[in-house]
Amino acid sequence: MKKMIVASTSTIFESGYLEYLLPTLKKHFANVKSIVFIPFARPGGISYKDYTVIAKKAFETINIDVKGLHEFDNYKEAILEAEGIFTGGGNTFELVNQLYKQEVLPSLKIIVEKGVPYLGTSAGSNICGVSMMNTNDMPIVYPPSFKTLGCIPFNINAHYLDPVKDSTHMGETRETRIKEFHVFNDTPVLGLREGSWLEVKDNKIMLQGKLTARFFQQNKQPIELESGREVVV
Repeated sequence: MKKMIVASTSTIFESGYLEYLLPTLKKHFANVKSIVFIPFARPGGISYKDYTVIAKKAFETINIDVKGLHEFDNYKEAILEAEGIFTGGGNTFELVNQLYKQEVLPSLKIIVEKGVPYLGTSAGSNICGVSMMNTNDMPIVYPPSFKTLGCIPFNINAHYLDPVKDSTHMGETRETRIKEFHVFNDTPVLGLREGSWLEVKDNKIMLQGKLTARFFQQNKQPIELESGREVVV
């Protein structure tokens, strides 16, 4: 019985860290007193300690304690015994690299599949899909595999951006890059815009937030999914 919040971002414009999600997280982590925070993505090269402090301050507002995974002697045991898990955003390559290096990806999949409440933002959401291959991040390290949790049957493109009319930018759009991916891969991809998230309960995946999401499938035209709609592959 999976119980997941898979969010595009931790912070939206003119909002504090996780602020826009806190009402949802209060319900999501009901009866949870403490969660284990996975800081491996370390945005901007921030230390695990400093990143954990940021997460801790946010969860204090809903009376939940946070302890960074790096603070435990046994990473696997910490994950398997966790009341809840939060994997923060940053660089997906480094996040996945560390999950493999520390040999905790299988343990994380076990507890998510068992129904331990999970929150992922940005990179922490990218790892919920079949693979991390639709991240926007630079490959600053080389993980052993792009395969991730596979707890949802498609990939996430977090922070999805639409083309800007009259823009002078000549690089590829997100849609172009996802179409390139589908030349070689058949895994569906969900473009998740800022402030949107997925609520996963067992095998039911609902789009939440104020915006639509863009769903891409190989050899099909992309479609816009309305908020409150189930994502069906």
